[in-house]
Amino acid sequence: MLQASHKKGQAARARGARYNQSHMKSRGFLCAIAVLGIAVWAEQKPAQPPKPAQPAPAQAVPSDEPTRIQVDVTRVSMLFTVTDRKGRFVTDLTKEDFEVVEAKKPQTVQEFTAESDLPLRLGILVDTSNSIRDRFRFEQEAASEFIKSVVHSNQDKAMVVRFDTSAELVSDLTTDVDLLERTIRDLRPGGGTAMYDALFYACRDKLSQDQPKHKFRRAVVIVSDGDDNQSHYTRDQALEMAQKADVVVYAISTNISRIETDGDKVLKYFAQETGGRAFFPFKVEDLEQSFENIANELRHQYNLSYRPEPLKTDGLFHTVDVRVKGRKELQVHVRKGYYAPKM
Repeated sequence: MLQASHKKGQAARARGARYNQSHMKSRGFLCAIAVLGIAVWAEQKPAQPPKPAQPAPAQAVPSDEPTRIQVDVTRVSMLFTVTDRKGRFVTDLTKEDFEVVEAKKPQTVQEFTAESDLPLRLGILVDTSNSIRDRFRFEQEAASEFIKSVVHSNQDKAMVVRFDTSAELVSDLTTDVDLLERTIRDLRPGGGTAMYDALFYACRDKLSQDQPKHKFRRAVVIVSDGDDNQSHYTRDQALEMAQKADVVVYAISTNISRIETDGDKVLKYFAQETGGRAFFPFKVEDLEQSFENIANELRHQYNLSYRPEPLKTDGLFHTVDVRVKGRKELQVHVRKGYYAPKM
C-alpha cells in the first residue's frame, strides 16, 4: 500500500511539473506578443516633440567669482542732498536749479524728484573689535534707535553686519525692525578690524541685488574707528564695490581722542567719494545725534537721472559734477561718479 501510494504521488508530481512548464511557456509566449504589439504601436504613433529642458536650480555664486551687477546702459542716477553753509538741508530746489557735468560736457537731466521716497536698502556695519569696547553698549542703543526711525517696514529693508577679525552677516536684509534691534543688542565686542571686507561683501553680495538700481536707495552706515588691520580686500577695492553698487556711505567715528587718526581719514574718504558724510562725536552723548543726522539726510534726498552724452560702455570710472546754478554757498553731497558698463 505504501509503495502504491508512493508511486501515485510521484506520478502526480510529474504531471504538475509538466503543467507548470507548459503554463510558463504559454505566459512567455503571450508576453512576447504583448511586447511586439507595443513596439509596433510605438512605431505607428506620431513622434511627440521633446519637452523643453527644465532650467537648473539657481546656485549661489562663489564669493571669489567676478561680480556681475546689472546696469541700465542708457541711464545714470544720482542720489544727493544739498546743505547750506550751516549744514541745514535745502529742500525747495527744482530740476532747473541743477546742472550736471560729465567729462566737462553739460548733460541733460531727464528725470528729477525731490524728497525721494524710493525704497531703502540699508546696511548697518558695526565694529565689534576690542578697540571700541568702552562705548559699545551706548553704540548699540543709538544704532537701535536709528533703525526704528529710518526703516519703514512697508517698503524698506535693512541688514546688520558685524566685523572684527572677520566680517559676518548677522541679520540679512529684512523689514522686521524688532529682529534688527535684537540682533544689534546681542552683538559682543572682541578681535581685530576687517572693515574693508565688511563694506565689500555688503555692497557686492547684498545691496546690489535689487534691480534696477535707480528704483532703490542704497546706503551703508559704518560705526567704527576706521583702523582696518584684518581685511583681505583693500580700501580702494571696497570703495570701488560701493561705487559699482551705487551705495552711499555714512560713517560714525568711535575715536574720542579729538585727534584725527588715519582711521578717521579713511571714514571721510569713503563718505566723500560716495556722496555720504562722516560724523565725529567726541562724547557718547553726541552719538545719537549723529545717527539722527543720517536719518534726516536719508529723508531729504534729491534724485536725478540723465543719459550720458557721449554714451560710455568701457567699464571705467567716469567723474560727474552736480552743482546748484549760481548758488556757491550751497553744497551738494553726491558721489564723485559712476562705473560705466562693459559691453
